Amino acid sequence: MTSTPSGQPAPARRIAPLRALLPFVAPYRMQVALALLFLLLAASATLALPYAVRLLVDQGLAAPAGGLGDKLVAVRQYFGVLFVVAVTLGIFTAARFFMVSWLGDRVTTDLRQAVYAHVLGQSPQFFETLKTGEVLSRLTTDTTVIQNAVGSSISMGLRNTVLFVGGIAMLIATSPRLMLTVVGIIALVVLPAMLIGRRVRRLSRASQDRIADSSAIAGEVLNAVHVVQSFTQEASEARRFHESNERAFGTAVRRTATRATLTAFVIIGVFGSLLYGLYGGVQAVLAGRITAGELSQTALYISVVAGAAAVLGEVWGDLLRASGATERLMELLHSESPIRAPAAPVPLPAAPHGTRVEFDRVTFAYPSRPQHRVLDGLSLTVDPGRTVALVGPSGAGKSTIFQLLQRFYDTSDGAIRIDGVDVRSAAFGDLRRRIAVVPQEATVFSGSVLDNIRYGRPDASDDAARSAARAAHVEEFALRLPDGYATEVGERGLRLSGGQRQRLAIARAILKDAPLLLLDEATSALDAESERAVQAALDAAMRGRTTIVIAHRLATVQRADRIFVMDHGDIVEAGTHAELVARGGLYARLAAMQFAG
Repeated sequence: MTSTPSGQPAPARRIAPLRALLPFVAPYRMQVALALLFLLLAASATLALPYAVRLLVDQGLAAPAGGLGDKLVAVRQYFGVLFVVAVTLGIFTAARFFMVSWLGDRVTTDLRQAVYAHVLGQSPQFFETLKTGEVLSRLTTDTTVIQNAVGSSISMGLRNTVLFVGGIAMLIATSPRLMLTVVGIIALVVLPAMLIGRRVRRLSRASQDRIADSSAIAGEVLNAVHVVQSFTQEASEARRFHESNERAFGTAVRRTATRATLTAFVIIGVFGSLLYGLYGGVQAVLAGRITAGELSQTALYISVVAGAAAVLGEVWGDLLRASGATERLMELLHSESPIRAPAAPVPLPAAPHGTRVEFDRVTFAYPSRPQHRVLDGLSLTVDPGRTVALVGPSGAGKSTIFQLLQRFYDTSDGAIRIDGVDVRSAAFGDLRRRIAVVPQEATVFSGSVLDNIRYGRPDASDDAARSAARAAHVEEFALRLPDGYATEVGERGLRLSGGQRQRLAIARAILKDAPLLLLDEATSALDAESERAVQAALDAAMRGRTTIVIAHRLATVQRADRIFVMDHGDIVEAGTHAELVARGGLYARLAAMQFAG
């Protein structure tokens, strides 16, 4: 986007961002055509009313010949014409309102879906710099602004533009010399209005940004409300939200004041110009150059043009605000993930007995911390069907390995291969379908217990989902819930305990039945009895597939085929539990501390 040196959009492009909505409007050409047709017919009916009034005055009320009865008949006929025009105006106005409202709802629905789907495809790096609350604000507040613009403001703008131009044309036809002078005066009003409009647009964008800031704070706090209450920070967080909200209000007030100034300037300038024209019309009647009906027609056209100018002033402000909202949404829609799917994906070979995993001299630093290497030349190999464990102090890079395996990030150097295929050459879907993950903090969605289990494989039958639930010892608590497997678990699964949510996550991974299983502290939220039961289920799930386990509690990894000890982003020891204890290194020290307790 072209910008001025100060960073503000160039004046010539103040509503240019609205062009980005054209691809969303284009599929509905028929509806757009109907809306425009109804708009023109309604505007034409409006412009016909003053002419009908002129006929009523000149040929009905002021007709020189005929008696009172003849005049009443003529007046009745012209009132009939006026009624027909009014009915026509009502029908086409209603039809226009329906069509443009439908278009507004349809376009914003499509836009919201497109932006949401695009955001879902972004890598985690995207969310390192953009808060989810701001994304939600753009999906809700900004699309509402655009909906009002597409479903109302643009239609009103077009309608009143037709009325304004048509009214001016009819006025010029009535009093050409006088009204050409009026048009010249109106042109002088437009230039300052455009300068005021530039400030309205800047403030509209700033207002939407401040609202997004407030939404981001609210989203962050509400998602961790138990922590806020635990540390008795309710008043502090309320104050922080209040300050952000007040900044949004202050920006909104400045935007509204500028819009009000714009509207007043347009109305006063245009209406004053038209009153000058009306004054000239009165003088023409007194001089006998036009009739009383023509003066009535002129007065009504002046009312139409003045009303249209007032509406156009407000519409211009709405469009400037919608332009800022569109700009923010297009930033999301046009953002490109740094993790891109390959143009020609390499298919992954079949893996009936587990997947082979290779890390070849991998170096990695998170994009938000490029100077800090999380992995530094790490190499390791996991053979198909084997179970390996990753242990080591916090920050050693264990969870990063899981992130890289699923290609949420790309390595800075080196390569990661799944069954001989570089993960950067595989399609996202092929790669991630090959992997099942049980994270340390289980994510549970609103919905039923069965819905959450089936998230691992949406096409799975009820029997398959229940079988996975039994394997993960979900059934023993699910059947005690009010509606069994159909029980709604609430937002983020808040109606379940931490251990129950963890077992749901394990059942989900079992149901997915992927050849590579990643367990990140999978039993950390379970009590001792549940841990033994679920560990037995995990042991069964691990058979016939490759499993990589991250664990801080070494008791859970003693039976792994191989244990890799990590420190400062590299493998410092490798072997079985007995070998590593005998070696007396980092693992032996960690084991001594844990088992001594």
